[in-house]
Amino acid sequence: MNVLEYLEEDYLLFDGAMGSILQQDELFKQGVLPETLNILKPELIKDIHLNYLNAGSNVILTNTFGANPLKYNDKEYPLEKVIKQAIQNGRDAIVESNKQSFLAYDIGPLGQLLEPSGTLSFEDAYEAFSVVVKEAIKYDIDLFVVETIADLYEAKAAVLAIKEHSDLPVFVTLTFDNEQTTLLGNDVISMVATLEGLRVDAIGVNCSFGPKEMVELVKEIERNSSTYLMVQPNAGMPLIDGTYDIDAKEFLECFKVLLETNIQIMGGCCGTTYEHIKLIRNYLDNRPYLKPTKKNRTIVTSSQKGVVFDKEFIKIGERINPTGKPLLKEALLNNNYSFLIKEALKQEEEGAHILDINVGLPKIDEATILKNNIKEIQSYLRTPLQIDSANPKAIEAALRIYNGKPIINSINGKQENMDALLPLVAKYGGVFIGLCIDENGLATTLEDKIKVASKIVEEASKYGIDKKDIIIDSLTLTASAQQKDVKATIDAIRVLKEELGLKSVLGLSNVSFGLPNRSLINATFFSMARYAGLDSAIINTASNELNNAILASDVLLNIDKDATKYMANEVEDKKEEVILKDNLTIKELIIQGLNENTEIIVKKELENRDPIDIIENDIVSALDFVGNKFEKKELFLPQLIKSAQAASSIFDVIKKEYPQTTSQSQDKIILATVKGDVHDIGKNILKVILENYGYVIIDLGKDVEYENIATTIEKENIKLVGLSALMTTTVVSMEDIINKIRLNYPDVKVMVGGAVLNKEYAMKIDADYYCKDALEGVDVARKFFSR
Repeated sequence: MNVLEYLEEDYLLFDGAMGSILQQDELFKQGVLPETLNILKPELIKDIHLNYLNAGSNVILTNTFGANPLKYNDKEYPLEKVIKQAIQNGRDAIVESNKQSFLAYDIGPLGQLLEPSGTLSFEDAYEAFSVVVKEAIKYDIDLFVVETIADLYEAKAAVLAIKEHSDLPVFVTLTFDNEQTTLLGNDVISMVATLEGLRVDAIGVNCSFGPKEMVELVKEIERNSSTYLMVQPNAGMPLIDGTYDIDAKEFLECFKVLLETNIQIMGGCCGTTYEHIKLIRNYLDNRPYLKPTKKNRTIVTSSQKGVVFDKEFIKIGERINPTGKPLLKEALLNNNYSFLIKEALKQEEEGAHILDINVGLPKIDEATILKNNIKEIQSYLRTPLQIDSANPKAIEAALRIYNGKPIINSINGKQENMDALLPLVAKYGGVFIGLCIDENGLATTLEDKIKVASKIVEEASKYGIDKKDIIIDSLTLTASAQQKDVKATIDAIRVLKEELGLKSVLGLSNVSFGLPNRSLINATFFSMARYAGLDSAIINTASNELNNAILASDVLLNIDKDATKYMANEVEDKKEEVILKDNLTIKELIIQGLNENTEIIVKKELENRDPIDIIENDIVSALDFVGNKFEKKELFLPQLIKSAQAASSIFDVIKKEYPQTTSQSQDKIILATVKGDVHDIGKNILKVILENYGYVIIDLGKDVEYENIATTIEKENIKLVGLSALMTTTVVSMEDIINKIRLNYPDVKVMVGGAVLNKEYAMKIDADYYCKDALEGVDVARKFFSR
């Protein structure tokens, strides 16, 4: 029986923590990596596995959390040997236990931020995960678990690496904050839709916090997910002695509340022990098993925002399409991304829920141009995208790097077209638009439209694609030429919804071609289609008439209760085609994260303004504005970093023009990830943000010993040090460094941060300041240096 067959019948109980047990080991205390202990102390690792199996676990994780080519840095013991021995240790424990159990290969994060927030490309992340997967499948494992991921994009790279090199089951868990978003701003709906689209076998949450705090998060995941649900909380928060504040009995009581949500897979993360697992096993043995319930929600997402096709009418912005747009055509041919980004931002401001992206031009490399433009647009916008192309290679290139779950526009009923594109939808995930066209041409009658739509649905089901991921376009015909067929389009919307349970979309403007007063025809046609059940349309979001018709229809259909949105969003008359704003100010460049014409704009400002005035009133002011938005969760880390990078470009121009103005800063800060810890994402984020507030940052990197910090304090006359630790096992090293700084450099202050820390814990290890995120680090620096 494999693991998925087992899940058809009963709960899976994973093991608990590995690191918090290993921290008692002397070699570990000396800085030996936990993965290296697979080789140096195989009996120790095997015994930990065996103890969890004896406590009731029926799945154990290999001791390979950090075993990847970007993080594992023990040159004496090759990665390949570590992976082989880790799997052997786990398999030996299962054999010795003589129980039916499964061995899960554990894959943790790479330890670097992916583009656009960091420097690691999606392709390089995929390759790093592929190295691990190809090595792991040489040996006897039952499944892969990708865990403690804070970036949905990184999770996608890992899933593709696993699925393209093995056929083993894949479980994925992300780590969230108290606002139900990850470090990179991924929300629950985006996670669920994206991972389910990638055909992950189980999804969920691990680490993050204790079981009490996970309840609402897990409920939200279950509310949207049809997949097996996996939950592995910490044993609360770490205490100064290395233990955690929730013991096994309290952990079980909290877990009972969690289990009121429909969970099939569970275990423990940081701080959990054999006793925690034993009590959960005893409880599960007397509890009935429930499988997941299917959710029929049509969801399209970016990495940070989900759009659900429900009662609200979905507006798909149409203007990123070079047909009849010479300026856009020129921008595409010249790789002028800023033109497209401004157009995308404008449509987002106009209320587009989704943006259609079409770059089809003759004699171009459409696959490369579409891929690059989607990457650029996604680095600035949270709005989900619709990939619009007739080229299967271009669609696959875009799907592969897309961050989230997009719409694919489109697939028709021709067998050749379905054969080429449906496998891509099945592999990468996505919602697709089905066009009522087949080998007989465009379906014009109601009967033919239903026949083609049914054919598309039936063919998609062969690939495991559910109806919820299909939106049918019954096709807008031109009233001036095919007047008798227009009504069939309206009728098809109603029948497709009522009889086949399908969502619908139309491109509206075709109906009025060749007729006067086209906006009136378009708006009236929309109103008829909306009454028939139209869910979405590809439109010009600047259209006054259409936006008003949408607002009015929501009132008349009792969707906009008390006409609240209608009265709050009256649309003023404006031109149909938006004129993009070219005279951006320095503040606007930073707030929107743009680097277009930076040097020209800054030099022009410097003609009439003092550079200090620009720094204080434009750069710092704009960064403060963005920071406030970040604090309110109105934007997230990728946007924050984009703004910081824009500010850096502006600052560079000022330094070039007025080097004496910006070279006098003595506000230097050391940043370091402490000895034994090879995670530096948080530190790197803080570095970027602090530098763009004008501080001089001396980054000592990761796995940094006290001696290196002390030497730098003396050499650079440092007064503020920032220390980072992600693992509970390295907080001891952080405390040791702080104690030595106190003893030898009493005037030096220390700020600390990291996933395992809170303010109380930071004070217990005698830190001066605790920073929950990069912006709090900026606040500390400002207060410290203004004393």
